[in-house]
Amino acid sequence: MFNRPSLRLLVLLPALAALAACEVAPAPSTPPASARVQAAAPGALLEPEAAAQNFIAVVRRMEPQIEAACNTRARGQNCDYQIVVDDRPGQSPNAFQTVDARGRPVIGFNLALISEARNADELAFVMGHEAAHHIAGHIPRKQQDAMAGAMILGALAAASGADTGVIRSAQDIGATVGGRAKAKDYELEADRLGTVLTWEAGYDPLRGAQFFARIPDPGRTVLGSHPANALRIDIVRQTVADLRAGRI
Repeated sequence: MFNRPSLRLLVLLPALAALAACEVAPAPSTPPASARVQAAAPGALLEPEAAAQNFIAVVRRMEPQIEAACNTRARGQNCDYQIVVDDRPGQSPNAFQTVDARGRPVIGFNLALISEARNADELAFVMGHEAAHHIAGHIPRKQQDAMAGAMILGALAAASGADTGVIRSAQDIGATVGGRAKAKDYELEADRLGTVLTWEAGYDPLRGAQFFARIPDPGRTVLGSHPANALRIDIVRQTVADLRAGRI
């Protein structure tokens, strides 16, 4: 969803429990119609303890949900998600999905995003979105797009008689362009599947997607990595309508 930091700078989820200052009871096996814990007043942030409690509760409910969905929808992939927290100070709100050296999917949140979320639905939606990237295989697809772009632009440079340095520069540019060519489509795919995962876990995706209303809008830049926020919210609305109508 956002930028991907180095895993060396991440701490595991249990470290966040100290911020909560108390144990959170395990979530029930059957989620209620709405699985909220605490919500902030309009325009206000949650207290750190409440934000941490919300995050821990969301992880406990969402992790088995996304792993089950991964096992069903992405057979053959490693579906043992690891949830981590980036505790470096002074960052903008950020979440990401990657895989570790053994192919295990990793979903990371930084403390700024956990603090920025106004309720559990927003945290659940972000987690569902990031989980969807792995289920849909977006990382290897982006890598293939980048390789194709590098090969095409490199070949064109070579055909024009360019020297080795120019060919390498062309390959780098091609990889960047190729890697971003379908990035917006992948984000919208993750929004749609993430909406389904959030809904199936008992959270409100429409309420969760309000997170988009508070982050900078990437607009409609041609080679941007993320679509406009309004378009993303529309995808969530359409998906929720399909869920309510039984079309999904």
